[in-house]
Amino acid sequence: MSQEVTKRLPVRKRQSDTYNIKKCAVIGALKIFSTKWKPCIICYLAIKPMRYNDLHRIIPNISRKMLSAHLHELETDGLIIRKQYDPKKQHVEYLLSPKGHSLMGILEGIQDWGLANIEGVVSIREMTEEVL
Repeated sequence: MSQEVTKRLPVRKRQSDTYNIKKCAVIGALKIFSTKWKPCIICYLAIKPMRYNDLHRIIPNISRKMLSAHLHELETDGLIIRKQYDPKKQHVEYLLSPKGHSLMGILEGIQDWGLANIEGVVSIREMTEEVL
């Protein structure tokens, strides 16, 4: 018995799937939380405005490159505001924008789920009190 080779038909990519994924509000919102550092940055800035070095000292194990990249992304997304006081001395502070403050309810909801379902985790308040 010999096997017959059939001609394959060309496969077309469906553009509608790609379009729907790009427009999905849930996926778009989850991209903000796609890293482990962005929620931490948002939580610390919700307490008070902070300078770059303060954030670097407070957030454990984050590299300077990663912190810079995430701060830039959060600023581009409109979640934080970069306030420059003196360009010569490079005095810059980061604070949450109103759009960033609107995420706190979501973060607290995720926190409540984590406290109820994962052993050994701490709340945002406990985490920030330890460091601040």
